[in-house]
Amino acid sequence: AMEDVSAKFVSQKISRTRWRPPPAAALQPPSVFATGSWDNEDNRISLWSADDLGNVGLNGEYHGEPHLLCDIQHNGDVMDMQFLDQERIVVASSTGTVTIFRHHQNNQTLSANHRWERAHYHVDQDTSCGGAACTGVVCNNPEIVTVGEDGRINLFRADQKDAVRTIDNADSSTLHAVTFLRTTEILTVNSIGQLKIWDLRQQRNEPSQIFSLASDRVPLHCVDRHPNQQHIVATGGQDGMLSIWDIRQGTMPVSLLNAHEAEMWEVHFHPSNPDHLFTCSEDGSLWHWDASTNVSEKPSFLHQGGRSTTYLSHNAINQSVVSAWLSNDPTKDRMEITNLIPNQTLSVNSLDVLGPCLVYGTDAEAIYVNRQLFA
Repeated sequence: AMEDVSAKFVSQKISRTRWRPPPAAALQPPSVFATGSWDNEDNRISLWSADDLGNVGLNGEYHGEPHLLCDIQHNGDVMDMQFLDQERIVVASSTGTVTIFRHHQNNQTLSANHRWERAHYHVDQDTSCGGAACTGVVCNNPEIVTVGEDGRINLFRADQKDAVRTIDNADSSTLHAVTFLRTTEILTVNSIGQLKIWDLRQQRNEPSQIFSLASDRVPLHCVDRHPNQQHIVATGGQDGMLSIWDIRQGTMPVSLLNAHEAEMWEVHFHPSNPDHLFTCSEDGSLWHWDASTNVSEKPSFLHQGGRSTTYLSHNAINQSVVSAWLSNDPTKDRMEITNLIPNQTLSVNSLDVLGPCLVYGTDAEAIYVNRQLFA
């Protein structure tokens, strides 16, 4: 399926790729995405159109590549990035600053709309050198939560100058990522293998629950929550394993799945088709995990890249009740895993999925768009 993928070489290492959310009633696939770069002299936030992709030539070859709509300079490495709404993007910097950029669609420009200088810092917010990387950001408009290397959690509102709430010593280790469980609860992952749930209604600065990987203390880099079943959470970390957690029970993962051969940088459930999950890694792979019930009808095929396709079991009873990600009856169906980019060697740092479309970015200074994920 590689011929369905269009590549754009951008002369910068890409650390984040995100689809712009479509308007509520939109039926067409997403067309605009944002990227952020890292490890370059001049890092940038860029907006791209993927609209003219997918024009197939006479011999079936694929035409078109994403084209740049606009870009803007960004201080520091882009550590994370989320759309707040269709016009605004929240960006986390290695300098500790959090910036909201606005996309002006009438004249295709980007401008810095609001900035929280040194939202994360090691020693003192006012010293010039004390910035700590802001490692993760998540939005639920107008609320924005950020986490950082300083173990701090900030709750911002898009229209307010100062933080609504800061939990200063939320963690003694680096917080790597954060997601909303529900509007008042967030989940963080840290560098010693712990998940922590924080109830933002509580004034106390302690987590309401702590989960952890068994004794290994493997740093966790990424987390995503199942879009319909808020108790199901997926995480990935330094050892490349995919962990699935049911936060209603126990304090350890429900399943640990062998995945990548190096750090897993991002994990995403498909937002409208959550039996499909996607992970990307430092090892240059991007895996599509298919736990949908019809897997057994698919032909078994070999993984390009030397490993055979991995099959994991799950239970097919009423999917609305039992998630494919939680059950473990080996006699029933199996999970199929495909590496969508078999020959890539440099790190795949970021991916995003929306509808039939996948966008990902790499240290090979390229962005890739696949518009036919489920073809």
